[in-house]
Amino acid sequence: MLTRLRESQFLAKLRHFGSQLKPSSIKTFALLFAVGFSLSLIVSACSPTQQTNTTTAPTSAATSVASSKSQQSNVIRIGYQKYGTLTLLKSRGDLEKRLASQSTSVQWVQFPAGPQLLEALNAGSIDFGHTGEAPPIFAQAAGAPLVYVANEPPNPKGEAILVPKDSPIQDVAGLKGKKVVFNKGSNVQYLVVEALTAAGLKYSDIQPIYLPPADARAAFEQGSVDAWAIWDPFFTVAKRATGARILKDGEGLVANREFYLAAKPFNDQYPDRIKAILEELQKVDEWAASQPTEVAKLLSPELGIDVPTLEEISRRRPYGLQQVTDEVVTYQQKVADTFLDLKLLPKPIKISEVAQVTKQ
Repeated sequence: MLTRLRESQFLAKLRHFGSQLKPSSIKTFALLFAVGFSLSLIVSACSPTQQTNTTTAPTSAATSVASSKSQQSNVIRIGYQKYGTLTLLKSRGDLEKRLASQSTSVQWVQFPAGPQLLEALNAGSIDFGHTGEAPPIFAQAAGAPLVYVANEPPNPKGEAILVPKDSPIQDVAGLKGKKVVFNKGSNVQYLVVEALTAAGLKYSDIQPIYLPPADARAAFEQGSVDAWAIWDPFFTVAKRATGARILKDGEGLVANREFYLAAKPFNDQYPDRIKAILEELQKVDEWAASQPTEVAKLLSPELGIDVPTLEEISRRRPYGLQQVTDEVVTYQQKVADTFLDLKLLPKPIKISEVAQVTKQ
């Protein structure tokens, strides 16, 4: 009953404030995360790719209970998004096979984007997950007990700012005064910031519209926004389906790394489980690097995306799990400082405090 009440309150807040709310405090930021998480519950529950071992995370009201149960049980709760090496690992079932002898199972929880996934990690609803560069920065500022444990290679061409094929906008400078839609607190928000800076514009020169991918695509196709900043697979799917033009991708602007993050209590208590997850991810990456067609065939039923589109994405994407280095931490700190300077981050943070760095 309490859970239903809180979900209703979150939805009421969403309707009242709308998607244009701009946080100016940690309290407001926390509210946005809560709203995003409520949306993720709806999206996950309605997703056609849900399977019997896939569920949705409990609300913050159940945090202490869920955390306690996780520490006492042999269940690893992994949050994943629509595309990435974790999705491949889930589809292949390699981690389940490895853990079977230890009587440990895996519970997969799908999220529409990184901010919602990390809200669940903050709430104690998942133990491990993956996001792009920006979400863990905002989550750390909100007090989430997270740890960077590994990352994938940079993939700057895996995200872009799109405009309709007949749009009069020909370059990033043309976005001045225009409506640009993207998921708030996600990787592409940093892409937008860097692209605007390179074009001599300020973040305040555009009208940011904050929507998750599915709603953003609807707004883009209906013509209610002028541009859409989005990542794969949504990026390539939309480009092929609508003929949208790439105004600017991340090349020369952003790294666009995929990070693997663990809840600190889980990371501290179960280093062997973290090791098992990362080793299986590395094996999947090694396989996927030379098998783009097989990757596409494996993921197509899971994602509901045609094989040619997924093969295009797979051929473009670099694979290879990497340990977190000082160089990566320095880059992440630059991203965090940029958001702070723009007053998009509520307070200063130090990435080094939550990064599990491997010295070279």
